[in-house]
Amino acid sequence: MATTKTPTKKTTAKKKAVTSTMIISAYMDYVLEHGEEPKTIYKFCKDLKIDESEFYQFFGSFDNLKAGIWNAFHTNTVAVLHMDSDYDSYPNKEKMLSYFFTMFELLTANRSYVLFSLDKHKNMLKNMSQLKELRGHLTSYASNLIEAGNDDKNYKITKNPVRLFSEGAWVQFLFLLKYWMSDNSPGFEKTDVAIEKSVNAIFDIFETTPLESIIDFGKFLFKENFGSKS
Repeated sequence: MATTKTPTKKTTAKKKAVTSTMIISAYMDYVLEHGEEPKTIYKFCKDLKIDESEFYQFFGSFDNLKAGIWNAFHTNTVAVLHMDSDYDSYPNKEKMLSYFFTMFELLTANRSYVLFSLDKHKNMLKNMSQLKELRGHLTSYASNLIEAGNDDKNYKITKNPVRLFSEGAWVQFLFLLKYWMSDNSPGFEKTDVAIEKSVNAIFDIFETTPLESIIDFGKFLFKENFGSKS
């Protein structure tokens, strides 16, 4: 009598889910290890062992991916801020300070990549395309801060100009980014000082008591650019 064989269950390795974070990490590792961008998306995906179509679910090109990395810096910064249960009760100036301090902590953790991506072209304007989407996120964040402050003011004349403030925050970020890239102080402590003084100066302008902080910030810039180098 023939025996009936019980079919054995085939075991197949479960394919790891593809995420934007996985692609970003692989891209950053690649450029730091090879000193250049991958030649093609096809080859990059083949090395990563994913289908090319899976790459396109998240990014349309390497340029789009590079912008996505800066978007991730912003998203992670905001996520870290909201891990503090007291964050929502912070004054707007403290929120802006916390944003910049946290952002530059993340940039420092990824300093090798940031320097590679921005030093590729010494002219910073040529790197602005990868920062374009970040600009939108940062100015939106700054706008929300100033709008929240304006809601507490009864008279239109005392309300702060939202667009001016948000654009100022973006210019401030670019200044701090360029400063941080050249900072060789231990723990980038000079960048921390620049963040604090610049944020204090900008908020004091909007609070119509600018003189002391602006002079303080001006002294700091003069010392860093023209003072004795130790």
